[in-house]
Order: sequence, then C-alpha cells, then structure tokens
Amino acid sequence: MIPVLAEGWVWWAAALAVGVPLVLVALTEIIGVLRRRRNPAVRPLLLLRNAVVPVAALVALLAFATRSDQDLIWVRIVGTLLGFLLILLLLSGLNVALFSSAREGTWRERVPTIFVEIVRLVLVVVGLAILFQVVWNADIEGLIATLGVTSIIVGLALQNAAGGIVSGLLVLFEQPFKLGDWIDTGGAAGRVVEVNWRALHIDTGSGLQVIPNATLAGASFRNLSRPAGPFTVVVPVVFAPGDAPHEVAALLRSTADDLPMRLAEVPSGVQYGGAGAYTVEIPVAAPSQSDETIAAFLGRLWYAARRHGLALDKVAPDTAATENRLRTVVDDVARALHLDAELHEAALSACRVEQYAPGEYLGRAGVVPSAVSYLVEGAARLTAPTRRGEVACGDLRDGEFVGTAAVTREPALVTAVATASTTVLVLPAELIARIIRAHPVFASELGADLELRRAQAARAAGGRAGVAPA
Repeated sequence: MIPVLAEGWVWWAAALAVGVPLVLVALTEIIGVLRRRRNPAVRPLLLLRNAVVPVAALVALLAFATRSDQDLIWVRIVGTLLGFLLILLLLSGLNVALFSSAREGTWRERVPTIFVEIVRLVLVVVGLAILFQVVWNADIEGLIATLGVTSIIVGLALQNAAGGIVSGLLVLFEQPFKLGDWIDTGGAAGRVVEVNWRALHIDTGSGLQVIPNATLAGASFRNLSRPAGPFTVVVPVVFAPGDAPHEVAALLRSTADDLPMRLAEVPSGVQYGGAGAYTVEIPVAAPSQSDETIAAFLGRLWYAARRHGLALDKVAPDTAATENRLRTVVDDVARALHLDAELHEAALSACRVEQYAPGEYLGRAGVVPSAVSYLVEGAARLTAPTRRGEVACGDLRDGEFVGTAAVTREPALVTAVATASTTVLVLPAELIARIIRAHPVFASELGADLELRRAQAARAAGGRAGVAPA
C-alpha cells in the first residue's frame, strides 16, 4: 500500500472533498425549487448550505482527520461556532414548521412575532449555556443563579411597566383587531394604522391617537370592522311630532336609498321611536364611509323635507318666505313661459318652487313624470339607461325643462341628477295645458325638448336619432 494512503487524514480529506460539494450542489437545487414556489423553508436551507455544512466540514477535518490527542483551543472555537449554527438551524426549522405555514385563523397564526422572538432568545441562551458546558466544561450553575436573582430584582422594580407590557402582549396574542380595522374605544374612534407590543395607533381623521395596550386590556372597545360584511351607519333624526310617521319614514327611506355609497343589495332601514324621533340605518361597504354617508344624508334630507313640507328638527318651512320665493320666481320666468296676467295668477296658485341638493334626482328614466319642471337655477346631468348601464347623454342649464314627457304621459327616457344646488319651478299638467291653449308656440317648445331628449337617449344607446332606446 502506498504510505500516504495509510494516513487516516487522507481518507477524511478525500471524503470531505467529494461529499461536501455534492451536498452543496444538492442543497442549491432544492433551494432553487423551493424559492420558485415561495416556500418558507428556503431560509433554514440557506443557513444549512452557506454556514452549517462548511463549518461542519471544517470541524470534521480538524477533529477527525488530524486525530490529535492535544486539546487544541481553535478546535473548540470552531466546534462552538458549529454548535451555535446548529441551534439557529433548529430554531429556524421549528419556526417554519410551526408558524410560517400556519393556516389563517389558527392559534399559530395569531401568535405575535414578539412572542416567537422572546422564546427564540430564551432557547438560544439555554442552548449556548449547554454548549459551553459541553465544549468548554464551563460551570453555568452560578451564572443561572445570578440571572435568576437579577430577574427578580428587575421584575420588582419594573412591575408596573412589566405589567403594561404583558397586558399589551396578551392583547397582541388575542388579536381583537388588525391593521385597517376601525375601532371605537369610547374616547376615540378611527382606523388602526399601527400595532406594536406597547401601544395601538389609530388615525382619527384629525390626528394620530396613541392608546397603550394596557389601557385596551383593562377596558372595553368596539371593533367596527368585525364581523366582516356591510357596515351599518346609524343616523338619528327628529321631526315634528305632528308629521305623519308613514310619510316621514317613506321620505327617510327614499333619501337613504338614493345615496351613492349605500350598498345596492341591502335596503336601508327606518325605526320610529315616538315623539318625532327616528333612527335611519344605512348599509355601506366599510366604516370609513361613515362620516361621508352621514353628511350626504343629512344634507339631502334638508332639501327633501322642505319639498314635502315636513318639519326636520321640528322646524317647519317658512310659509311666508316660500310664497315670496314663488312670486319672485314666477315673475322672473313669466316671459319665458308665456304667462300673461291671467296665467301669471294661475301659476301662483298652482306652481311650487323646489330645491334639490347635488346628487338628488330631478327625474328618473322609465317613470311617467307628474309635472314639468323648469330649471330656474343650478345644473343637472342627464343619463340614459342602456345595456351597458347608465350612460351620460347631456347636461341641463338654467331655462331648460325636466320631465316634458308629462305632457304626453309617457315614461321619461333620461334620468336627471342635480350636479349643484338646483332650484326648479314645478308646472302641473293642467297649467301646461292652459298655457298651450293660450299660446300654441309653447307646445312647439315642449315638443322640441321631447325630441332632444329622445335623440340623446338614442345616441347613448347606440341607436338612431328619433328612435327610443331599447
């Protein structure tokens, strides 16, 4: 036999020279496959390939290939390093197995990261203590006793602060809220923007409110985002006790249903509490729409209550002011509507002035208008129903008509929505007939408006001008 081959280190060196590259190549291929699948096991395998295997090879080469009887310090140092890396590898593998692949809703998914880090730190310290005792024959009993006494002293000195931290950790473990949830603590309400082991940060809309977790752990609060599903905005309103409850409830329901932020598949609700008190429930997609919904609803309700003669907040419409406003409007539009002295007086008796908030409907497609409205002030957008949904087809300005289909008693072809605070003069069908008899040219003007609306609806539907949309 060749003398060199008789040496033990030669076989160890050969085995390491062949085996280590093969192991590294195999780990590289496995890591590549798992990385493409975005598997969390990539991290411990990277630690195994980049650190554990090379250091283990070095330990094997030093400890076994040399077969030295001497107690070499640098061999112990490398062995300690290998032991530390094995501890990290074991903990990383446990973290992947227990928490990284945890299913949503399980206790493993709810465990806060800080809990995992604390346990990991404790295990690393215990593992290092055992490692030093095995490799270096160190006496760790005195160190453990010292650490125990120190922990007791620090715990007694910081028991209030520690209690708050523990309370915060328990809140994090329970996870009664998450980022993006809307909560109401009684003293503040807003959206959760940050959660840590010490405090909760919520955006109230007027600033950032920081609430210690210990305070949350010792008090009750409402999570407005749970359970998942529509959020109900509750709006209390008051009318005069003399207003008929069924009329008020119908007005409240129709006003709430017309809000653009209301969920179409869930109807609004109205509860009558007696003495003119009502509660309106409006379903929206999220609590973040609460303030916007309340503002839009109350704004539109003011206009709607005035149009129906109801006393919102127990304040009845001013009859004298309404009559003066009607006389002023009729005087201003008398020439445009061909009102002579007789028709002027008839208009004062039969017409009424109505105001609409932005976003309210002046008229709806498919509904036969009960009267013709003359736009005195404001603006409106016209849309036509098509197979693609509502399509914009024009705009209305001062001096134009809404609901001219009332003359022919046909369903309206377009929908008119106010885009600004709008005032209209409502002309009953009987008065329209009197004006036409006295001034036939007015019939031509209304007919031209009807043809224009028909053409607009046809263009929106992709049809031919003069043909009603399908």
